[in-house]
Amino acid sequence: MSHTIALMWDCNGLEAAVNVSDIRKQKMWASLQGKDVTKLPVEPNLMLWRLRAQANMQRKYEIYLIETDNDVSVDDIVDAFEQSPQQMADTVRQIGHKFYSDRRRDEEVRIR
Repeated sequence: MSHTIALMWDCNGLEAAVNVSDIRKQKMWASLQGKDVTKLPVEPNLMLWRLRAQANMQRKYEIYLIETDNDVSVDDIVDAFEQSPQQMADTVRQIGHKFYSDRRRDEEVRIR
């Protein structure tokens, strides 16, 4: 079994990590039980994340969605980003689904 985690980082490091699957699951069960879903956590609005990234292009934001096993928590991912941010960013780029990226590659830079 797996879940989806939304990640957003910039040149300064990880800014957000949210388990989207857990929020959806909580809302579904609350709705089926007739409970008030407005008091539950809100899913991240990826379009607002993208708007923030586009308004701050100098920070080179990246937004990715990754599928992880249930054994991997958001806290595990946050800890990994704190310990080795470059390695985690490279890993997420390889295994994740890119939603948005302002990342510049060395070959795109003409004057260094």
